[in-house]
Order: sequence, then structure tokens, then C-alpha cells
Amino acid sequence: MIRTLLALNGALIRGALAFVLTTQDDIEVVAEVDRAEDIGTALRMQRPDVAIADVKLFGAGALSNGAAPSEPPPVLVLVDPRRPRVLGDALRAQCQRLGFLGSDVGPERVIEAVRRLACGGSVVDADLVVAALARDNPLTEREVEVLEIAAEGWPVVEIASKLSLSAGTVRNHLSRIAGKTGARTRIEAIRIARERGWI
Repeated sequence: MIRTLLALNGALIRGALAFVLTTQDDIEVVAEVDRAEDIGTALRMQRPDVAIADVKLFGAGALSNGAAPSEPPPVLVLVDPRRPRVLGDALRAQCQRLGFLGSDVGPERVIEAVRRLACGGSVVDADLVVAALARDNPLTEREVEVLEIAAEGWPVVEIASKLSLSAGTVRNHLSRIAGKTGARTRIEAIRIARERGWI
């Protein structure tokens, strides 16, 4: 039985994937988490054979920063195919055994990937790699953070608070983002950045 941990945002997606996985005779979902700070505890208590994580929880949690047990499981990272640049961030993680699939793949691909990782194999979605290599992101990491929070509808003061920056610094970042995207408004900058896979 392949013991599997799900670290995914969104109860609907996580629940649907858990249901699909548990229909397989050889896969058991032993834990589901939706917060990065819960990953380490789930790893220590449940000792999964494979973890499945969306790229945000993977990047923020014990799966990527060495806080996992001494023998962390292989991780299948689900990447939004519209944002392939995050593939590079995941590749720089300290976790040694990684697989990558687009988050838009069908359940049979995820099931196959879990089995392959559990047996020591590798899983790489070639389309993701090609897209990641083809799209250079001119935005800095901080500019991406600012724009992602802005995309959630937060005003400058709230963005500044969330990132521990001054409002003036956030305005400067937004101004540079507008220049790099060629946008006249924040909404247009968000749209352009999303279309190009930068956020």
C-alpha cells in the first residue's frame, strides 16, 4: 500500500483527489493538510511513502526546506501550467526526489505518477519544462509577491503590511511592474502577468 500525503490548497480539489486515489487498491491517503505549517507534523506522524503538494504549499513548507524527517518522501509537485516559472523555484528546493505535473492533468496521470515515485522512478511533465524555459520572467521575486497580493484585491497599505514593507516601497514596486509589463493600470498589469505565466 502506498501511503500518500496530500498538501493542497482548496478543500474541493484536495477532497476530489483524495477520493480518486482511495479508489485504487494500492494507494491510501494517510493525511490531508492545507497549511504549510502542518506539513512537518503530518510527515512525522504518518510517514507517507509519497507526498502530493501544490507548488505554494511545497515552497512554503517542510517538504522543501529540510524540516521534514531525515528521510522525506518523494514529492509530486502540481504546477499551474499558466505559471511555469515556479517550476524553477521548486527545482531549487532541498528535497532530492521530486516529480512535476501540470495541475490540469487527469487523475490517471496523478495515480501513475504516485506509483512511479513510490518505486523510485521520476515524473516530469515535458510541457511544463518547455513552458518554463520559454518564458523568462522580468519581474523580481518581490515584484511577483506584490503583484500576487494585488491580484487578490488588496490596497497598497494592506500589501505593505502583508510583506512588511512601507506603502511607498509597494508603490515603487507597482510602478516598476507597470513599466515591465507595459500596463497602464494595476488590473492590466495583473492580466498581462497572468497571461505570460509570471504570476
